[in-house]
Amino acid sequence: MLDVVLAPAGELEVGTDVTGRVALVQGGSAANTARWLGRLGARATLISVVGRDATGRALVDAVRGDGVVVRATRVARARTGRIGVLVSPDGERSFIADRGAADLLEPRDLKAAWFAGAQAVHLPVYSLLGSPLGDAGRRAIELGRAAGAVISVDLASIGPLLANGRKAAAGLIASASPDILFATAAETSALVGRDGAVGLLAFSPIAVVKRGAQGATVVARTGDEWLRFEVATKPVAATDTTGAGDAFDAGFLVGWFAAYAGRSVPAALHRAVLSGHRAAARQLATTRPELSFD
Repeated sequence: MLDVVLAPAGELEVGTDVTGRVALVQGGSAANTARWLGRLGARATLISVVGRDATGRALVDAVRGDGVVVRATRVARARTGRIGVLVSPDGERSFIADRGAADLLEPRDLKAAWFAGAQAVHLPVYSLLGSPLGDAGRRAIELGRAAGAVISVDLASIGPLLANGRKAAAGLIASASPDILFATAAETSALVGRDGAVGLLAFSPIAVVKRGAQGATVVARTGDEWLRFEVATKPVAATDTTGAGDAFDAGFLVGWFAAYAGRSVPAALHRAVLSGHRAAARQLATTRPELSFD
């Protein structure tokens, strides 16, 4: 996805100009996570759809620049997806999504050979919504499980997740049956209400609630027992928080597979969350470069 970032220097004023920054940068939740997996030394493959346009070519090149293998289907009937990102002075964001080609991935576009040897298949919730994209997402889960991979899902955004109500959203996540579930505090509340982080254990044996500068809450269950703990992080000043959650997911997954062998589940989870925090901090400290269309 192409992120069109609008970052005014102050409050917007109706009917007139304000100064600020307008940037065209690489975006897309799955692509962000794939890039950070690559930056952290993991072998990552991004499966996506772009239009037959200069934007699609530039985005594919940008992701490949981080060592990611890109399996991009190019379609002529839709332009590459775009997201308008309005960044407030405190770094929080609002989005306008024009998903275009991004929603056109089909199950037949996926090849079993791409999943051979995979340790994890990661999906933002967007990849489970609608048709054909949601069908392709479920096919990716099937192929991942057949390869012995861990399935991780990020709830990603309240609006699309709850478009058909909480019951439908719960059914969607339950059908994916992820091994690891990522969510923000707001997404957790929207999905499970007052049950909070522990309520996510109805969907996954491991759940991580990302709380920004307040760190993260981790819950996990093994058999009839469950655990919960908090992992703090150092606050980082940020002018744009876009992609920090995706970077956290990548850092957590890399940390989990590095730590799990030979360690207890709580110790491995703690190290994985610290790895996620470090990746998110690096994202927050990095200005996203302007996309090159050369």
